[in-house]
Amino acid sequence: MKKTETHEMTRKGYERLSEELTHLRTVKRQEVARQLEEARAFGDLSENAEYAAAKEEQAKLEDRILDLENTLSKVTVIDEAKLDTNRVGIGLTITLEDLDQPGKIFTYELVGSEELSGAAVNAKGIQRISQKSPVGQAISGHIVGSEILVKIPRGTRKLKIISIEK
Repeated sequence: MKKTETHEMTRKGYERLSEELTHLRTVKRQEVARQLEEARAFGDLSENAEYAAAKEEQAKLEDRILDLENTLSKVTVIDEAKLDTNRVGIGLTITLEDLDQPGKIFTYELVGSEELSGAAVNAKGIQRISQKSPVGQAISGHIVGSEILVKIPRGTRKLKIISIEK
């Protein structure tokens, strides 16, 4: 039997995707249904650009709904109260120094890859990165003071973990 792949996600990320799914199932489906109804009123469907556009919109909507349903069915929501700030993990804020450019500091919130469909910046203005990104993969599991080499498209960066916070 094939093992089901699960994804870790913060509570906020899970709630945001759940809200999007609810919105798509209710509001957006009704909007698309109205568009289809209006387009049908124009007559011959075989040469009706409005109808074709509405059908395409409907297909995209249903694909997104299926994608969200699939993602949410495989999510493990992390308990943020139990986050361990001794090691880099999902839901934590990590401050890094680029050792190739001393003094250059980056702060990231590490999130599950499925969470990045929304804003790239959290409510505090901190950039969110996926645990599956090159930097996310490289720093995951490391402790404060660790120096890590990260392969990125433009080469390799040497980073040092300065702090790990909730």
